[in-house]
Amino acid sequence: MKYIYQARSKEGKLETGAVEATSKEAAVLLLQKYNIFVTSLKEETPAILRGGNITLFERVSKKDLAIFSRQLAVMMQSRVPVTKSLKSLAGQTKKQGFRDKILKISQLVEEGNSLSSALSAFPKVFSLFFVSLVKTGEASGKISETLYFLSEHMEREYDISAQIRDAMIYPAFVISALGGMLLVMIFFLMPRLLEVMKTAAVNPPPLTMMMINGYDFFMRYGWIIIVVFLAAITLLVYYLFMTKEGKKAYDKLSLKIPLLNGFLKKIFLIRFAENISTLLTAGLSINNALNITKDTVDNFVYKQIISETEQGVSEGQKMSAVLAKYPAYIPAFVVEMMQVGEETGTLDKNLMEIVNFYQKEVERAVKTFTALLEPILIIFLGVVVALMAVFVLQPLYGILGSI
Repeated sequence: MKYIYQARSKEGKLETGAVEATSKEAAVLLLQKYNIFVTSLKEETPAILRGGNITLFERVSKKDLAIFSRQLAVMMQSRVPVTKSLKSLAGQTKKQGFRDKILKISQLVEEGNSLSSALSAFPKVFSLFFVSLVKTGEASGKISETLYFLSEHMEREYDISAQIRDAMIYPAFVISALGGMLLVMIFFLMPRLLEVMKTAAVNPPPLTMMMINGYDFFMRYGWIIIVVFLAAITLLVYYLFMTKEGKKAYDKLSLKIPLLNGFLKKIFLIRFAENISTLLTAGLSINNALNITKDTVDNFVYKQIISETEQGVSEGQKMSAVLAKYPAYIPAFVVEMMQVGEETGTLDKNLMEIVNFYQKEVERAVKTFTALLEPILIIFLGVVVALMAVFVLQPLYGILGSI
């Protein structure tokens, strides 16, 4: 909780400010450590109640975590104390919610908790993967190096997400423009066209008549169609993403869709190989690395494969030998690279080679997709415009010819 205080310094100077603490007593004790003597202390009213900045939907992105990790690594490598580093980073953070969490972590560390323990208090921001790596860094005395690993890992994940997001901007814009054009046609152009036809008393061609009948049907029962459509979409999304069985079905189906399945498999292989490599480099055992990675891969099929691999490794098998049983999801190239790494003791490096290879493949796939999508959308728009010309302009020419 955050408390607003009024206090006097050791020299008698009046001060005001805010402090994060678990209780009023803890806030007073914390301020006294800095020779600040409280005269007034009250709990800060949440922003949502006082009409301030609402942070309910503020999300901490991978980019935010990458910047946080890198800056913390630099400061700790320069021998700046953890609490001072965290407070400094909190002051530089623009997102209010993230800033409050960093200050809370600083307070927890100041109260005697380890950094990894303090980070684990916010599992929605700092994943098990993140916390486990920090914990390993603390145990090995290489916390700054570990934070560097984390920042590079987060940056790579962010780059992949950014590439996919950027590739979808153009089609989303075109589809939105097309939707806007159709709405203008339905609500503005069609009523005027019907009015002109009634005034001119002409018989429209069959195609235009079909469109007019469709328009009349939509205007009468359109709200029912829209409600049913939205309800169906809501139920489908709920089933696929909110229920366990639906998520399993979606994960399996997504890996069978032509063209998309190869791209998704590369994304999951990058995430799997990079996570294992990073954890092994940080000093974790293969079993622990597999156990943590299992929770970071967001696909039921690959999660199950990793779980079975963990069990096989626990029984004495090599990781490559277990993964070789799933050729549909783990290519022979990956298995061979891992096998060589296990035999030569360079598994972590070989896994990063796999990551670098598939990252280039993903970049090429995104560029190819973008290059192909543009002419496809142009052709699609051309077809839509041509249909509109046939449905709308043809009867208008007929009306003009009859005058």
